[in-house]
Amino acid sequence: MFKIGEFSKLTMVSIRMLRYYDEQGLLSPARIDENGYRLYDVNQIETLQKIVMLRDAQFQVAEIKQILATDKAEDMVDYLNKKEKEIAEEITQKQKTIQKIQWMKQDVNSEHYSDHYKVTFKSIPSYPILSYRTIVPSYFDEGSMWQKMAEFMQKEHVEVVNSAYNNLSIYYDTEYREKDYDIEIAVVVKKKKEDKDGFVYRDSEPVELMACVMVYGPFSNISKAYYSFALWLDKHPEYQMDGCTRQISHKGPDNESDPDNYLTEVQIPVKKQV
Repeated sequence: MFKIGEFSKLTMVSIRMLRYYDEQGLLSPARIDENGYRLYDVNQIETLQKIVMLRDAQFQVAEIKQILATDKAEDMVDYLNKKEKEIAEEITQKQKTIQKIQWMKQDVNSEHYSDHYKVTFKSIPSYPILSYRTIVPSYFDEGSMWQKMAEFMQKEHVEVVNSAYNNLSIYYDTEYREKDYDIEIAVVVKKKKEDKDGFVYRDSEPVELMACVMVYGPFSNISKAYYSFALWLDKHPEYQMDGCTRQISHKGPDNESDPDNYLTEVQIPVKKQV
């Protein structure tokens, strides 16, 4: 048996933390002698090592208690897999935050948004399209939708038309959402086939008056284009937004390796007041 100081030295865990683990019900002394000394058994070292490992892996006290209560290796693996997934999601969110900071740094000395983007008008006809519509957690997940589209097209031998309206994204939310975005992606096809696995062949909606802004460079520039369009609307009150916004990736991840060379067309249906 070891006194708490000896146990602390042998395990390289401070007395303060040993007392804390005792208070939390994670590891109590094997016994307390008649003089009130806390005594630990050598067999408790393995348990303490497991506690330290789980703590370093960002497990909370309640979680550690649950893990210590099971003797099954598969349960331990399940807990570790769950924590690994949680940390991976946190890392992804941190990476997105870093990316936003980098975008902000680029904007510090940039010119005013309204000087960058010119609003033009066009009429959009209806096209036969293959579409895939779903709810995704974030706009970053739109890439996974396009991956599914590519896999489906290859599997079903879908023939597309070489059209300026390919790689189309339609955003159905009537307001900005923090999560769960309603997005449809589409390509123009030569021939409609049978709907399958959530993929639908249909005719796209024509738009009589579409306001368009061409965005050059990485996708981070798209928010600036929307702001530029807001400024344009403020100067032209005779126009109002009228329908779902769209985006066409003329040059993007599928055909351009350098984000600085991306070309995205932002399309916003509008109507002119009488």
